[in-house]
Amino acid sequence: MNRRVVITGIGLVSSLGIGTAATWQALLAGTSGVTRVTKFDITAYAAQIAAEVKGFDPLDFVEKKDVKKMDVFIQYALAASQFAMDDSGLRITPENAPDVGVFIGSGIGGFQTIEREHSALLAGGPRKISPFFIPSAIINLASGQVSIRFGAKGPNLASCTACSASAHAIGDSFEIIKRGDADVMITGGSEAAITPMSLGGFAALRALSTRNDEPHKASRPFDKDRDGFVIGEGAGTLILEELGHATRRGARIYAEIVGYGMSGDAYHITAPSEDGEGGVRVMRMAVKKAGIQPDQVDYINAHGTSTPYNDKLETLAIKTLFGDHARKLAISSTKSMTGHLLGGAGGLEAGISALAVFHQIAPPTINLDQPDPECDLDYVPCTSRPMPITYALSNSFGFGGTNAALLFKKFEA
Repeated sequence: MNRRVVITGIGLVSSLGIGTAATWQALLAGTSGVTRVTKFDITAYAAQIAAEVKGFDPLDFVEKKDVKKMDVFIQYALAASQFAMDDSGLRITPENAPDVGVFIGSGIGGFQTIEREHSALLAGGPRKISPFFIPSAIINLASGQVSIRFGAKGPNLASCTACSASAHAIGDSFEIIKRGDADVMITGGSEAAITPMSLGGFAALRALSTRNDEPHKASRPFDKDRDGFVIGEGAGTLILEELGHATRRGARIYAEIVGYGMSGDAYHITAPSEDGEGGVRVMRMAVKKAGIQPDQVDYINAHGTSTPYNDKLETLAIKTLFGDHARKLAISSTKSMTGHLLGGAGGLEAGISALAVFHQIAPPTINLDQPDPECDLDYVPCTSRPMPITYALSNSFGFGGTNAALLFKKFEA
């Protein structure tokens, strides 16, 4: 069965804007979405910055009676999915509903709800816990609520593989369509983990940037002065369709998904393996499954977290796999602008990669003022770059050594 899978809708919610067009234009302009945290008192925190979604009103996407039943990560997922569905022009009917599935990932899920309800428990006992606590907080309710919203009755799944969660969701959705278990998948990821416990926990790991006086310069992948990642929030949803299904309804096609890789480092709970070999294997798998050679890849949307270890080891992995071609690749980390959406990162960045292929332009890596000597490739510094992009790779690496890579191709009938 040779079923091709294409992207017909993209929905993005990020610190750069609510909606795909707003996010994409801000990326091309090299805008940072990082500011000082406004959601809670940060006085006692070592890291006081984050890439918050600004001006989000859940009532634009959710009925008032339902807002209290959903953590913010679910609200973001619904918003991104609504943008993607509207963009695709897809209509779900009773006839096609069993062939439309939902697969949305998240690394943390309803942290805000968990913290709130725990406070209620401590203050007033178990009777003060909301009856909506569990369905508001658990990770698969993003997929569940999206399925209910649009009437999608096909496969309904969620992934929780740390910072690879939504890339795994998209890759697995690609495989679901290829093997004929669905014709359409609404897929991606969402995260809303800018909370007191989350910010404090990542700071305790010494994983976060503490460049608190210059928030817009804090996320600086591949720069020698990088000092950690910046937590971001938001969501990215793609509409994946079997090619025949998409063409029969005259859908616009952004790109084709042609490769998907998964690997495990089996090395450390938070650090990538010292030689980057897990990253090498996951990229190699995506390229091999696409049936192409590494030197055919034009652009990589890097995991690029702005942490000392990730950036140099991802660079090493790229050099190992691509050899001399690594010097010819355009590579960028859009986390320099959006922050790191944790489990939502792969969904957002898959959407960005598909847009890069569609518009033939690579977004930049901002704040790359003084490249680390160990990070000596072309990271599209500071300014977006129009360029031919036939194949684009998107990397996602997570705690626990879980890795995903997605390969996109410029669509040709």
